Amino acid sequence: MRAIQLEHPKQFRMIDIPEPNEPAAGEAVVRVHRVGVCGTDISGYLGKMPFFSYPRIPGHELGVEVVAVGEGVSNVQPGDRCSVEPYINNLGSFASQRNRGNCCEDLQVLGVHIDGGLRRLFTLPARKLHKAKSLAWEQLALVETLAIGYHAVQRGDPQPGENVLVIGAGPIGLSTMEFIKLTGANLIVMDMVESRLKFCREQMGVPHTVKFLGDGSEEAALRALTDGHLPTLVIDATGNARSMSNALNYVGHTGKLVFVGITTDNVTFPHPLMHRREMTLLASRNAMPQDFDRIIELIETGKINTDPWITHNTNFDSVITDFPLFTQPEAGVIKAMIEVD
Repeated sequence: MRAIQLEHPKQFRMIDIPEPNEPAAGEAVVRVHRVGVCGTDISGYLGKMPFFSYPRIPGHELGVEVVAVGEGVSNVQPGDRCSVEPYINNLGSFASQRNRGNCCEDLQVLGVHIDGGLRRLFTLPARKLHKAKSLAWEQLALVETLAIGYHAVQRGDPQPGENVLVIGAGPIGLSTMEFIKLTGANLIVMDMVESRLKFCREQMGVPHTVKFLGDGSEEAALRALTDGHLPTLVIDATGNARSMSNALNYVGHTGKLVFVGITTDNVTFPHPLMHRREMTLLASRNAMPQDFDRIIELIETGKINTDPWITHNTNFDSVITDFPLFTQPEAGVIKAMIEVD
């Protein structure tokens, strides 16, 4: 069976691996139909993802079909169409026992720490499969990206009418916007790339955008949009240490700052600013099982429109050639989708 392996940064290769054995108790074998490309995959390709290990078969945004199940599996059966929750946690860990398997001490993420979905078949714990009734393969592969955004929004807990700023209009930032809009909060988006802000206005229905120029004008623009008070919830989805350090300047009194992006660099800020405004600083990692089920429901009921998301497509045989394009900002990639079947 063929698989695509990232041998080391910027170097893919096609490899042959054995097909999976019959699933053990609690396991399922799945056939991969679609793989979404996300920032983690791109960072792994570029050698900038802190948790990525090589060599690795990437792929954690997956739309799959259940092929076989092991003893004791009752949540799915062969033929089911599923999204994959790719966070393989240790059920006995401290975090998992506190119902926070998303940040388990022993967490292994498909396509990052252990081999992922750029192959036709593989085995995983059946508890990580989330069944859908009617979603297309591409929609199932979008669920994980949306789940990360949903979890970040849950961490911030925006209220109707609250001013919320999202910094960074990449896929994760876009996913937070979907759920902020559903809360009735007032959404503002900041990015340094005008084409991304245009996409937010025209495709995502974002009413207010602010272009980051780095000259200090951003704070004044935000004050003008928030009656002078600044947003009381800021979500930084850039994964850029400079942006994350600067984000506190945009948080109003009593406000919250959520970091959903990740960086290997130090994030620094003047404590008096945080103290004076009595801010709350939160991290958001991965997503929860219930987030996947909720998003599947929202897509199936038409409350989330997935049409604008997929801007680029390729197939399994063309991944190695096409992937470098997905890393280039000028390509305008929002979400690239790989057809495996």
